[in-house]
Amino acid sequence: MSDYLRTVLESNLPKASKKDKKKVTLGVGDRNLASSIKSSFPGIECETGETSEVVADLLRGTRMHAEKLLKNLQAGDISRAQLGLGHAYSRAKVKFSVQKIDNHIIQAIATLDHLDKAVNTFSMRVREWYGWHFPELVKIVSENHKYAKCALFIGDKKTLSEDSLHELAQQVDDDESVARAIIEAARVSMGQDISETDMENVMTFARRTVELANYRKSLGAYLVTKMGIVAPNLAALIGETVGARLISHAGSLTNLAKYPASTVQILGAEKALFRALKTKGNTPKYGLIYHSSFIGRAGMKNKGRISRFLANKTSMASRIDNFSMVPTRKFGEALKGQVEERLRFYAEGVNPTR
Repeated sequence: MSDYLRTVLESNLPKASKKDKKKVTLGVGDRNLASSIKSSFPGIECETGETSEVVADLLRGTRMHAEKLLKNLQAGDISRAQLGLGHAYSRAKVKFSVQKIDNHIIQAIATLDHLDKAVNTFSMRVREWYGWHFPELVKIVSENHKYAKCALFIGDKKTLSEDSLHELAQQVDDDESVARAIIEAARVSMGQDISETDMENVMTFARRTVELANYRKSLGAYLVTKMGIVAPNLAALIGETVGARLISHAGSLTNLAKYPASTVQILGAEKALFRALKTKGNTPKYGLIYHSSFIGRAGMKNKGRISRFLANKTSMASRIDNFSMVPTRKFGEALKGQVEERLRFYAEGVNPTR
């Protein structure tokens, strides 16, 4: 209870005398505030809307007709005050912990998924478009990102010579043999000639594709850094990408921490679960945690066991990250060591340490 409220109550409430056995009854909207007032003013009996229907009706009527009952209030003042209070509360919740906000992780992993699809689609379009001019380049450089970089560097194949060998090798990870093969293929290429306008459009599209692929790499590095701040133990246990997908699917790190291990195990396989329950078939053994390296290293008959054990440790790591004040990776690394020992136990029969 604030000092201002205490002063208001002392100046407006009647004084309860010792001879008068009847106590003054005060209607209060909040239960905690009622107990605080009752402890500060022993002669006052407090009732809330939960304990008295009369108090509930009075509070409801006061809220509805506050503009008429209170002085110096104009129409709409109460609505604007309520809206401002709601905005202030939401703003305070958002600013509660700037570093621990997991919404950026959810947006980053969703953007990465879209970028992967976009980069692959654009790279295939560059291969098909530039292939009309230099079809032999596809057989020499098969990786999409390197192909787009080489196409952007070469441009018109007639301009390619031995003088550009070292610069071309930088585009293919300093592999001079590949760069020399590209130069030799350009001399005897069967591709058609392209006008300057067409080549300009092809180069513009290749440049955008390379920039998009570079941004995808920088966004991946940002996700790794952000996971190290928000959920370091989860990242140390199952990796940054899988951990970010679990947080995104759960909605937040807090929601993931609330889930039991059985829910974490099949998170992402809801359709298969409900289909199995409907058809009375076998329920799925894993969901998003299947992409963890532990599941792939386990034998076929042990995948279900290790996924259950990994889900248990994942649930523990998410709770540690959610409720700890100082970010640290030591718990996640310890949990990862336990999973490694269990995996070795299933594969070789070596008993894990207690």
